[in-house]
Amino acid sequence: MNAMRNVPSYITRQDVIDWVYEMAGLLKPDSIHWCTGDQEEYEELCRQMVDAGTLISLNPEKRPNSFLARSDASDVARLEDRTFVCSVRKVDAGPTNNWVDPKKMRAKLKGIFDGAMRGRTMYVIPFCMGPLGSEIAQYGIEITDSPYVVVNMRIMTRMGRQALEAMGDHAFVPCVHSVGAPLEPGQLDVPWPCNREIKYIVHYPEDREIWSYGSGYGGNALLGKKCFALRIASCMARDEGWLAEHMLILGVESPDNRKTYVAAAFPSACGKTNFAMLIPPPALRDWKVTTVGDDIAWIKPGKDGKLYAINPEAGFFGVAPGTNRKTNPNAMDSISRNTIFTNVALTDDGDVWWEGIDGETPEHLIDWTGNDWTPESGAKAAHPNSRFTAPASQCPSIDPDWEKPEGVPISALIFGGRRPTTVPLVVQATSWMFGIYKAATMGSETTAAAFGVQGIVRRDPFAMLPFCGYHMGDYFNHWLQIGRTLPEPPSIFSVNWFRKDEAGQYLWPGYSENMRVLKWIVLRVRGRAHGVESPLGHMPKYEDLDWAGSDVTPETFYKVMAVDPVLWKQEVASHDELFNRLYDRMPKEMMLMRELILSKLWRVPAVWEMAHE
Repeated sequence: MNAMRNVPSYITRQDVIDWVYEMAGLLKPDSIHWCTGDQEEYEELCRQMVDAGTLISLNPEKRPNSFLARSDASDVARLEDRTFVCSVRKVDAGPTNNWVDPKKMRAKLKGIFDGAMRGRTMYVIPFCMGPLGSEIAQYGIEITDSPYVVVNMRIMTRMGRQALEAMGDHAFVPCVHSVGAPLEPGQLDVPWPCNREIKYIVHYPEDREIWSYGSGYGGNALLGKKCFALRIASCMARDEGWLAEHMLILGVESPDNRKTYVAAAFPSACGKTNFAMLIPPPALRDWKVTTVGDDIAWIKPGKDGKLYAINPEAGFFGVAPGTNRKTNPNAMDSISRNTIFTNVALTDDGDVWWEGIDGETPEHLIDWTGNDWTPESGAKAAHPNSRFTAPASQCPSIDPDWEKPEGVPISALIFGGRRPTTVPLVVQATSWMFGIYKAATMGSETTAAAFGVQGIVRRDPFAMLPFCGYHMGDYFNHWLQIGRTLPEPPSIFSVNWFRKDEAGQYLWPGYSENMRVLKWIVLRVRGRAHGVESPLGHMPKYEDLDWAGSDVTPETFYKVMAVDPVLWKQEVASHDELFNRLYDRMPKEMMLMRELILSKLWRVPAVWEMAHE
């Protein structure tokens, strides 16, 4: 082990050095590499992975400095059933998290991790979540045996020497990751090493530690993402009086050059990235939308009583299928270069392809499994959860203040899921408490972002069900308490872009047309837009939205805004399943709001619609 003590001179924290070599003693790597985060290191690791077959270089004329990775078929999404929150007490993890006694889990993992990196290099990745120097930022060090993780972490975080220097004496979150595939002497490696049988993604909230084994994919392996930025950070936020949320952040600039910032929570694969990078339709181009972040927001009360948010990430880890020039032109420009694609298809001229991308379907591709593909193959060429990793700085709509250390002021919070029925296009909550209730009971159809059955409506409070690191009842109360301390809390809205008619067709065109709803929300928080009271909150009438250049008729609009009391009584009744699971720590305000909504629904006609001609 002494032979591996090649510690760079700029690393002076003895506790960091001691921890790294303690882990090396357990993991038993062949060598240790302290990541600098510079361009030369990135290029060398990419070259090594191309030689190993882990990455494929894409056509430099079509995708400069970009690569394609293909994962193992067993390693394609987050593994919620193998994700654990090991708090000291089971009750603190709550019934929505998988819990194991931390002492038992540590004993189990010690045996599993013993020698897990044999035959491999151990990479040490210091990283910062958030702008360097921000008071809201937090620090971590990830140890991994995956060069794929290193290059993705370079895009997704501020990492390497700059992060270590910014860390100073600040506490850091220890993150240990292994693909779980040690190599014996002379054993040949595979392009995507992982452990098909054994996988663990483990969080220790009180100790602020993360241990991940067996998977090399996405949020299972890039431990700064969901593991740190949400599960561990949500516990930090609870203890310190702020919020760590599964939210995009965008800015809306009106023609008078006034900027309003909005944070919005949607479950995975429900259009967060598209909304974060929204381009208004031609008739509304005098309004401008800018992007601060597309997935995670850390939100902290400021001294002026407002909420301020940062994007703790430095890149986008977006879903590829469905991304095109119509749905998200800014994302297409963001991934035009310096991007790592995972599990998309490869064209014959060395570019990438996925279902829903622009242009005609090619006659021949190499699919995400590495096999020949034609339109007659009967299977998708790209995996439904295939991804792109791209620097946020490349986004044409990136906000000038996206790295502002103190964050941007949040004036509105939006919550929405994928609901084909029941939920209207847009509703404003009448109070902070009512808004928290609606966010807490938000439902959405399951998607390919998580392994399991798809298309089932799942209750997903705040889009945080898989990501909250503690009891959801306590989490609801934390949100309520934040609101109690704010002189002017942000207004809360719910949206649903996915409502369908009787024939199964979407009623709302979505994408850039969402700007019409966003404009009403912004004007509403500025006190410049009308709304009528409904059983669910304040709603716009047809004439309250800007329809310039739109072919949406009043008839269609009122269909997408209609409230069916029968369906909503069933909806409210379905909240009981979640509330009963959380009963021991459910804030009493939630129960009272439920009764208030029911009382309103009992007093309305068979179908509630706004008065219109």
